[in-house]
Amino acid sequence: MSVSARRRPSRRRGESRRTQEERRIHTQRLLLDATMECLVDLGWSGTSTTEVARRAGVSRGAQQHHYPTKMELVAAALEHLLEQQRLAYESAFAVLPPERRNVEGALDLLWEVFCGRPARALLELAVAARTDDDLRVLCRDINERILQVILEVFERLFPRNELPGDFVPTMLRGVFAMFIGLSVQNALDDDDRHQQAVLTQVKSIARMIIPDPDDSGPAAICPIPDVAARPGPA
Repeated sequence: MSVSARRRPSRRRGESRRTQEERRIHTQRLLLDATMECLVDLGWSGTSTTEVARRAGVSRGAQQHHYPTKMELVAAALEHLLEQQRLAYESAFAVLPPERRNVEGALDLLWEVFCGRPARALLELAVAARTDDDLRVLCRDINERILQVILEVFERLFPRNELPGDFVPTMLRGVFAMFIGLSVQNALDDDDRHQQAVLTQVKSIARMIIPDPDDSGPAAICPIPDVAARPGPA
């Protein structure tokens, strides 16, 4: 037997291992995407491993091989959704045109992400976790992890802002809470006119705090009034 013939099985085994790994990743991605779709379309109570497998187009055996229980499936889907959120923020801001690289453009883009299906699936999990002890353990840090992504993106967009150190995280936490409320409202009425009216007002206020760089210099930031330092009535 020639040397090349003896080596060929080794190459085929390597190729088989790579193909198996690619198939594993592909199957898991199908299951995680199907979990997101179930959460958005059917809610937490309507999401089952049987329905997820059906939507993913894989057998129940394959689903159980990768994620034996619903909670294991949801735990993996949660990480998948958070990663999709991070990528959505980063990719959206990366292609933001120069004329929209301001606080108004940032808020518009943030709202677009909040209206996406990954965000709606995360919201469904967060709401369901209120009355489900096992799910609450998985979802306990959802808000903080999303807030951290938003904060990192803000600091990348406005690296030279002169806002007080503790102001930005608190401000973004307020915006985050407001957007959650708006997204719940939008999910109920499916009419974004009300949300857009609120967003317009919020952008006007935000523009007063963080003007466009062209308005008054590259690091232009309106000072935040110190309420505690104001003199009381005479």
